[in-house]
Amino acid sequence: MSKTIAVIPGDGIGPEIMTATLRVLDALDCGLSYDFADAGMVALEKHGDLLPKATLDKIAEHKVALKGPLTTPIGGGFTSINVTLRRHFDLYANVRPAISFPGTRARFDNIDIITVRENTEGAYLAEGQSLSEDGQTAISMIRNTRKGSERIVRYAFELAVKKGRKKVTAVHKANIIKTASGLFLNVAREVAKEYPQIEFNEMIVDNTCMQLVMKPEQFDVIVTTNLFGDILSDLCAGLVGGLGLAPGDNIGASAAIFEAVHGSAPDIAGKGIANPCALLLAAADMLDHLGMVDKGDKLRAAIRDTMTHDRDSVTPDLGGKGSTESFGEAIAKRVKG
Repeated sequence: MSKTIAVIPGDGIGPEIMTATLRVLDALDCGLSYDFADAGMVALEKHGDLLPKATLDKIAEHKVALKGPLTTPIGGGFTSINVTLRRHFDLYANVRPAISFPGTRARFDNIDIITVRENTEGAYLAEGQSLSEDGQTAISMIRNTRKGSERIVRYAFELAVKKGRKKVTAVHKANIIKTASGLFLNVAREVAKEYPQIEFNEMIVDNTCMQLVMKPEQFDVIVTTNLFGDILSDLCAGLVGGLGLAPGDNIGASAAIFEAVHGSAPDIAGKGIANPCALLLAAADMLDHLGMVDKGDKLRAAIRDTMTHDRDSVTPDLGGKGSTESFGEAIAKRVKG
């Protein structure tokens, strides 16, 4: 198989972890070619635009992109680059796996949860925002649609079937937000009936937070709306040791962007100590998406084996003495074997 993907190295530690990730992908012999594109502060300095049209065109052409962390300048009227990408390509499903790996400082060692977050509507649309003249009252609307709710819930159930998962939990606040969250819950119940082989559970969001911390093993696939999904997916990342092990998959009908969830970490950029695992795990998800599931599984196994048996090669955040380069090289050697 030969496939070209768009590659956006990103800002801060992005180029370092992208170099390590591409080295591993090359060692896997996936038949991938890379079309590099700029976004973020790098693009702003080179092209005067955080998200150049040429970059959007490359993603549209190849339909798959691997993206490092990007920096959106604070203030100055700049819109989040990630939000812009999701809206431009209608990347309605944000898929965030949280899986336990050995050698982390996590409180649990048996986590295997996938959060499926609606990515394009809900509270993040920030519609109807207003601030009263006296500055005392702020208003912002939440808008969920039947179409948006149905396609994200269906995506979660289809993912459960595809990956052999047994349960889908719909997370909501329909007891209070009876319209916006109520619509999502009602649609989830309707869609669940079409998948009798998958156990369906519904849970209020505040209880979900407590249950995730107390008994996370009860969760398998979580599906929820935009704001709740953003919060819960980070909570799940915390259960496995933090964002350094958190990939994010943004999926739409015509394009898919796979990324490290963490930020650009400018404080450690250039020091060679950034953990590449989040981007490597995103690359594994990308391989699954491209139909190379065996390669994706091999990559995840190589990460696990390296973290178990080659502690000197792993980065300091995972308790090792290694560098971004040594960690990537150790994983690359394992995927060749």
